[in-house]
Amino acid sequence: RVYLEVHLSVTSNLCVTPLGLERDADLQLLLVGGELLKVRSSSWKKNRFYKLQEDCTTMWHESHRTFKRNQTFSIDEIESVRKGRQSEGLQKHTEAHVEDRCFSIIFKGRRRNLDLIATSAEEARQWVNGLEKIISNMKKLNSQQTSEHWIFNCMRKADKNKDNKMTLKELKHFLRQINIEVDDMYAEVLCYVSKHFTLSEEELNIKHFYDLLIYREEIDVIYGKYATTGEQMSVKDLLNFLLNEQREVATMEDAVSLIERYELDDSAKQKNHMTKDGFLMYLHQEEGSIFNPAHKEVFQDMSQPINHYFISSSHNTYLMEDQLKGHSSTEAYIKALMKSCRCVELDCWDGAHGEPIIYHGHTLTSKVLFKDVIKAIKEYAFKTSEYPVILSLENHCTLEQQKLMAKHMISILGSALLTSPLEDQMPTAFPSPQDLKGRFIIKGKRLNKLDAVFSNTSPGVEEDCVSEEDEAAETSNSKTDTNGQKKSKIKLAKQLSDLVIYCKSVHFSGFEHAKDKQAFYEMSSFKESKAVNLAETAGNAFIHHNMTKLSRIYPAGSRTDSSNYNPVSLWNAGCQIVALNFQTPSKEMDLNQGRFRSNGVSGYVLKPGFQRYPGTEFDPMTLTKGPWLKRKTFHIMVISAQQLPKLNKDKCKSIVDPLVKVEIDGVPADTCSKETRSIENNGFNPMWNETFQFDIQVPELALVRFLVEDYDSTSQNDLIGQYCLPLTSLQNGYRHVPLLTKHGDVIPSAGLFVHLMLLDAK
Repeated sequence: RVYLEVHLSVTSNLCVTPLGLERDADLQLLLVGGELLKVRSSSWKKNRFYKLQEDCTTMWHESHRTFKRNQTFSIDEIESVRKGRQSEGLQKHTEAHVEDRCFSIIFKGRRRNLDLIATSAEEARQWVNGLEKIISNMKKLNSQQTSEHWIFNCMRKADKNKDNKMTLKELKHFLRQINIEVDDMYAEVLCYVSKHFTLSEEELNIKHFYDLLIYREEIDVIYGKYATTGEQMSVKDLLNFLLNEQREVATMEDAVSLIERYELDDSAKQKNHMTKDGFLMYLHQEEGSIFNPAHKEVFQDMSQPINHYFISSSHNTYLMEDQLKGHSSTEAYIKALMKSCRCVELDCWDGAHGEPIIYHGHTLTSKVLFKDVIKAIKEYAFKTSEYPVILSLENHCTLEQQKLMAKHMISILGSALLTSPLEDQMPTAFPSPQDLKGRFIIKGKRLNKLDAVFSNTSPGVEEDCVSEEDEAAETSNSKTDTNGQKKSKIKLAKQLSDLVIYCKSVHFSGFEHAKDKQAFYEMSSFKESKAVNLAETAGNAFIHHNMTKLSRIYPAGSRTDSSNYNPVSLWNAGCQIVALNFQTPSKEMDLNQGRFRSNGVSGYVLKPGFQRYPGTEFDPMTLTKGPWLKRKTFHIMVISAQQLPKLNKDKCKSIVDPLVKVEIDGVPADTCSKETRSIENNGFNPMWNETFQFDIQVPELALVRFLVEDYDSTSQNDLIGQYCLPLTSLQNGYRHVPLLTKHGDVIPSAGLFVHLMLLDAK
């Protein structure tokens, strides 16, 4: 095992240490542990002891709670570690002079940040460096290595007396921890086999049992079919597998390269052979993944107008929870931006002491300073994607605070803020994501036309009234006209107006009006119900509208729980900015993550040609004949799963009964779902071998979603894991499918094994 050092002698404890860190001073500090000051508020700051456990994957910390004095969290739960006063809590509750002693542990999902202060700057540096080294080491593990790591840790925990052996009782406890339920007879058989048919003691050697445990019959069958050279795969055998099973355009050089990279046996490597272990290692790499590795990078043309792309977009970005009494935070912006969200929303209101704030107006949601949000956006906007970020302003501020908003954006964002068109003359179309790399675009109301920028006439009024509409009007105390539309006017400061260049908000008065009267940079926002109705009743007109304009869709105000609507029908209509509540785990967010998984997770995905070029007759509801009808037949065999997580870790005997759903989400004619039977009491290595077929009409708009659930005959099934990707980004053949949590984070070691074939329909 090249990535870790495993001590398995009978006299020593099972210990896993990251390779290269055995004598690392930072790691040793974490293993020894120490007291850190935990900060929750200005008045709640208490010393707590923290220590990295010997498995190097679990952090222990003391607690003064009556029933939970000893608590742990997994390193896998950490999203990042920030040095200094870089969290909202530390900025608010500590003084600047402790900056170099502070650090924060940021967790995945909704778990609260852990804000800590060390006794010295050097100690803080060691804690941060040590944690970052472990996190980096774990991220480098492939899925097979992660699986081994997880199994050995479970073995270690089950070996209560630390003798490197397990009694029958310990064995059954271990099997339940890895999600298998067996009776005493079967467990005794495992003991018997592992003892080489000598059941003199009720114990077994852990290493030998591990080899028995990871055996996969399906890999034996596949490998045996192609290994024709002395029970090993020759380079010719491997090439035959790549061409016939994986349907890859591969050469002999490609096969040799795979052997060089993934074969573990030096003698086999010298013969250009691949053993079964090497074959399994290859299947666990990105070459063996369902997701096309070429799509992990930006591979699409990024020089087209920005309205030719789907843009990953967030609604109420400031919220961590619901929109009635949820917490508003800069952390919400950071999380969205780190997921490559490229359009964030800022609901701006007058705040105390003359400083504008952001929150969900007329509710009990907490408030965050506008300038703090802009600072966070500046810091994290381009860490995962270099392409432009749109700041969608919902402005409810008075003139003075609007001027301060403009001042903050100009001073904080600096030259990255777009304050004039890129061209030297009045543009007639949008610039491209390539042209706008590293830039911030303001979306909001504007007092005049954009061509005023190039006019030699007087600068115009310093302020004026503009109409509020759409979402801003919904949250204002505005009146309703005879058509049921809310009408309201606000005064708009010229300083803020002048920052709106390519995204001027205007009211939507119909497709014909937009075509004849609106400039390309004038865009409308649509409530979900209106947008869905237009997509269903005037799909082709909506598509043509989006060929020259930008459209933003937002959830209905009635979604007070911050739930989401289905974005697929809006993408089908060519809408670019389909804003979702990123803070709410849901199928809709799974689909959003799947849509933007491709093209290097850049937050921009080029729309299909039939949604970009004038004259198209494409309508997602009617599917008239045209170039968009590239009918495919999608064959999939769900073979097996590996190391599914326990859902109820507090109940030792709670074992999952997994089933797999395969869903297609696209145009209505393609939307479909099929599922396997459930496997009782086996989350470790369930096997289905069930085959499904889907007929796809418009593959360029189709998403494939895998859903693994714990079957329950009396209530709704519980989610175990999910994964979503564009149909056009999958690879044919035998592939592993990673599984993600409901929050979109990878579940270490867990996955599906499938066989896929996407073929032209006959």
